[in-house]
Amino acid sequence: MPSNAAPAASAPAPSIRVGVGGWTFEPWRDNFYPAGWPKDRELEYASRKLSMIEVNGTYYSTQKPATFAKWRDEAPEGFVFSLKANRFATNRRVLAEAGESVQRFCDSGIAELGPKLGPIVWQFAPTKRFDEADFGAFLALLPAQVGGVPLRHVMDVRHETFKSPAYLALARRHGVTTCFTESDDYPSFADLTGPFVYARVMRAAADQLEGIAPAVLAQVAACAVAWREGGEPADLPRVAPPQPAAAPRDVHILFIGGAKEKAPAAAMALMRHLQPPAP
Repeated sequence: MPSNAAPAASAPAPSIRVGVGGWTFEPWRDNFYPAGWPKDRELEYASRKLSMIEVNGTYYSTQKPATFAKWRDEAPEGFVFSLKANRFATNRRVLAEAGESVQRFCDSGIAELGPKLGPIVWQFAPTKRFDEADFGAFLALLPAQVGGVPLRHVMDVRHETFKSPAYLALARRHGVTTCFTESDDYPSFADLTGPFVYARVMRAAADQLEGIAPAVLAQVAACAVAWREGGEPADLPRVAPPQPAAAPRDVHILFIGGAKEKAPAAAMALMRHLQPPAP
């Protein structure tokens, strides 16, 4: 007999999202925003040129639910905000005692973003060493959802002791992603530990019209495509050998660092490069 049940909704295809850190930066008013563009409409403009933005302000202070709702309404459908979790949850001697701070951040109104809530980035101090028991206790505190909105967690670790098989195994057990940052100042390793990729690219160049050299743009694009298709680029620094090919995955590429004034240009150049050719 025919069924009247509606077909199950299919999961969205894995995507490559590209963006920058924040949307308020004085030099961008010379080379990104149109001349005379109102400051109170900068998010409106940036969110239509990029596909994601990492919010740094949530690391330093607690935002109100109304603020998250305002950001949600100003950005178009399909856009996402990644949020840095509040520093009070991560800048502590004993991470296992962070439960109250973790919950306070998650309950601060981030669910107002709804489908526009991207990954949550937990940034640790450069002096924070890897302690397997304590870090494992911290990971166990991270909720899978808030207000019915799924949460995806990224570990931004900044001490050399995290470059260890023990850390990789722990992060994989908890299903959290590790941020890959191109940096000479922090440990840089591209081992995948979670179901999606989160990478900070520090290649924006002041002397490039598009904000990034063509050869570098091609390299970044190739890495993004390989990650999305379930593979791993062969020429990136890592702690352990690449894992076997996996299912396609979401990829988040942030141009943060380098010549910040050129970060939006570099992000838009990558987005154009990744567009399929016109028929």
